[in-house]
Amino acid sequence: MLQTGPIGGGLAALVGVFLAVSLFYAVTLHLAATFFLGEVPSQRAAYVGPVPAAVSILLGRYGMESVGILSQELGVVVVLVTTLLADAMAIAKVYGISRRATAGLTLLHFAFATVLGFALANLLGFA
Repeated sequence: MLQTGPIGGGLAALVGVFLAVSLFYAVTLHLAATFFLGEVPSQRAAYVGPVPAAVSILLGRYGMESVGILSQELGVVVVLVTTLLADAMAIAKVYGISRRATAGLTLLHFAFATVLGFALANLLGFA
């Protein structure tokens, strides 16, 4: 069930979360790409950001509770691996780089997103 809040529940909350998570992934990818590839247009990160955002939001339930034969711990692994694969495919398509560079940029993006995510969670009092 979707949570309710100041903007209400349902579709408005889902769109708001999707846009916020897409922006977060786009910013962290642009930081990682600038560090890894050098100067790159920020629009490329904006094209990629919605892909891991959609996958992680759609599969988020699997990391929160047991679903079918998946335990909560295994669900987290499924969400993480699927999100990383979707991110890698989108990065390869948009940036047009080799598989090795795609793997490196994807892992660096994961590292940037993890560090910035923990920092923001602590700053905003979610952790």
